[in-house]
Amino acid sequence: MTDHLLRLDDVRATLRLRGGEQTLLNGVSLEIGAGEALGLVGESGSGKSLTTRAITRMLDPAFRVSGEILFDGVSVPRMNAQALRRYRQRDVGMIFQDPRAHVNPVHRVGDFLTEALVRDRGVDRREAERRAVELLDEVGVRNPEHRLHQYPHELSGGLLQRVMIASVLLAEPKLILADEPTTALDVTAQSDVMAILDEQRRARGLALLFITHDLELAAACCDRLAVMYAGEIVEQGAHVYDAPTHPYTIELLGARPSIEHRVERLPVLRYDRATHELLKTEAS
Repeated sequence: MTDHLLRLDDVRATLRLRGGEQTLLNGVSLEIGAGEALGLVGESGSGKSLTTRAITRMLDPAFRVSGEILFDGVSVPRMNAQALRRYRQRDVGMIFQDPRAHVNPVHRVGDFLTEALVRDRGVDRREAERRAVELLDEVGVRNPEHRLHQYPHELSGGLLQRVMIASVLLAEPKLILADEPTTALDVTAQSDVMAILDEQRRARGLALLFITHDLELAAACCDRLAVMYAGEIVEQGAHVYDAPTHPYTIELLGARPSIEHRVERLPVLRYDRATHELLKTEAS
């Protein structure tokens, strides 16, 4: 055991190309304690999802990875096949951006939820279904017994993402990696899903790495923030949202839409049929 459940130290991921190499993760260092939530924030292409793939050792073989990744004091890059399988199946749970891309559409929800318990842990099928129903109820899925017999296409996006959360919690992991889990959902469903995820991980004392481009959302549900730009962590800490110091973080916060400040809108172009000219008019 160590003070930090997960620790990345100077992690670099370099992609081998025909014309040379390109470094996409450039010295990433971060730490997450047991029961702590860290928000990893940055624009698309900054390296957030690549970081999670490095953590789970799921980067394409074309990448050359260096640096150290420690989980509970054990080196992830040095894990053998058996240890790596246990690490992925039990220690770390992954919630993806689009739940429909990570479920088998021809399997019922109950099969999806109970398969790992029955196959990998030898849990009796009836007991596995009981646990699944209990967890579906905890994450706000109404009539959970009925949902077990439905197919993924019969569920809304928000409902299916709750099923994904339940599937992760069933494995009883120590760390959850949530890679923009609300991006594919409408605003109301986003709020519900994040509230459920935050409540469940706090109740179970789980660590969370929450990946998002939304600084405000990350600040609302995480203990600390780490801001990523061009494959590097440029700023991290509990101060980031209220008192950012790095120019990129300041610009990222400034890019958020606000209902408190008037926005200077661009003029609207209107075609005048009489003069055949484009005229500028002020936007209302």
